[in-house]
This record gives sequence, structure tokens and C-alpha cells, in this order.
Amino acid sequence: MSSALDLYAKVEDLLGVDEVTPILNEYYYEILDRLKFHRLLDVGCGSGGFLVEVGKRYPMVEAMGIDLSEVMVEMSRAKGVDAYAIDLCKLEKRYDLITAIFDMVNYLDDKHLKRFLRCVEERLEEGGHFIFDINTLYAFKVVAAGSFIKDGDDRFVTIDSDYDEEAGEYYMDFTLFEEKQKGCFEKSQEEITQYYHTVTKIQKLSNLKLVSKKAIAIYGDEVEKSLLVFRK
Repeated sequence: MSSALDLYAKVEDLLGVDEVTPILNEYYYEILDRLKFHRLLDVGCGSGGFLVEVGKRYPMVEAMGIDLSEVMVEMSRAKGVDAYAIDLCKLEKRYDLITAIFDMVNYLDDKHLKRFLRCVEERLEEGGHFIFDINTLYAFKVVAAGSFIKDGDDRFVTIDSDYDEEAGEYYMDFTLFEEKQKGCFEKSQEEITQYYHTVTKIQKLSNLKLVSKKAIAIYGDEVEKSLLVFRK
């Protein structure tokens, strides 16, 4: 999985993610503005954009990020973010607030989701909050499915994706061509799978209490995400 995430990290800037994440992040900041917290952990911190802004908005907060991709962690650190390539369940500290942004939870199947939610609970202080977003069926079936090709200066990426409704799984095949010398390209290929989860399923898998749910539409009028806040 980490190799697939490393490949994704190399092409993320070609996918328009930088245009979408600031919009999504603002929904998180609206919630954070209403909470009292001193220690924040961002799981799946990616290239660190969210934590950079957290540092500006909440300078007194001790913020840290973790990601399973070494490439993403290096990108976060280059921005001055305190980030580590480590599994959540191996951390020892506790936090007032844990976030998992941009459908990070959808990368976990039911078995790993149950383990993940248990580890979130163990690492939250009593009364602490877990904030995250999940994709809707519309996001998987309409927004994300299809083929995509994007050129960069010295690389280009192709993505073929589809949603298997019966399995509740969304598949993405990434193929990256990187120019190593004039006219010579190196090919890398990985598959990433995401899983559809309902709010009800997540509630059943966790002892945390759902305190708020917000529908989010970023690309149009249809709801693509649910932003959830759970409390210990």
C-alpha cells in the first residue's frame, strides 16, 4: 500500500487536488474554531498543507502529522511540518483532536477500519474529538469514475477508475511515465482501492459518539462528502 501511496504522492499536483483541498479544509477550520484543543494529530497528513495552515491559525497548538507514505512525509517536512511515517496504532501520545482529511478513511476496508477506529479512540483524550470526511456513493459512481490523462513538464500520468457497486469498492489504476533522460521515460504502475462506508457502519464499529454530520458539495450541487465529528 505504501508504494501505491508514494506513487500517488508523485502525481498529486497533477490531479487538481490543490484546488479542492483548501475548500474542504475551510469546513474543518469552522469546526476547529468552536473547539478547545491543545494537541492535534492529523492522520494521513499528505503533503502537509492542512497542518501548515493549522500552525498559522492556532499557533499555540502542538500539531503533528503522520502518513504511511515516506514521500508525503518528506514533502510535509519540507514545509516545516512535524510529520512522521508511522502507523497510528504505534503512537503513544494522546491528543485532544484527531483529524483525517480528504477521504482518508475510505482507504480502509472494514477490517482495517475497525482497527483504525479503535486506535483513534485509544489515542484520544477523554472528551476529545475525531473529525473526518467520507465519500458518498455519488462521489464514487459519478465524480471519480472514468479515465484521466494529465501531462507535466517531465512526466505524465494516466488513471483508469471504476466503482464496483456490488463489492462497494472503487478502483484506481495509476500509470506514471517519468522522463529520466531526453526522450526516455520510466514507467511506474500501482492500484489503489477505496471502500464505500456509511455513517451507520462507522457508528457500529466505534465506541465514539457521533455529535455532528454535515453534507458537503464541492464540485457542484450534488453531495460528494459527509463531514463527521465524533467525540470520546
